[in-house]
Amino acid sequence: MAPDGPFGIDPEEFERALREAGIEFRDLLGKAAEYIDRTSGSTLAALLGQFQPERTRPPKPEGEITGETGSGVWVVYSIDDVGEARVEQVFPSELEALRAHRDNTDERRRVRFLPYGVPATALGT
Repeated sequence: MAPDGPFGIDPEEFERALREAGIEFRDLLGKAAEYIDRTSGSTLAALLGQFQPERTRPPKPEGEITGETGSGVWVVYSIDDVGEARVEQVFPSELEALRAHRDNTDERRRVRFLPYGVPATALGT
């Protein structure tokens, strides 16, 4: 038999391969925990989260912004040649507004959050 074992593998190479596989497996668990955390926030995310290194999250802004409190609507609007805005559609959520706007080819047509009490003329340039 060869000094490297019956299959020609050095014990140090075997240990290095296992160590690298462990690092990749831990990274994979971390990615899975982030995905589950985003989608469901279940206890499974907490279970997978204990195998990954501590994540640092950016601090939240101090005060709530109007879009987070929900006191307004999302509008799809267009700007005419004079620079005045004309609201075309109104949506309760950003997702719905962006879905309606996704196939847009007109550069004058835009999506924006419009707080309650602010006139649509504020959207103009």
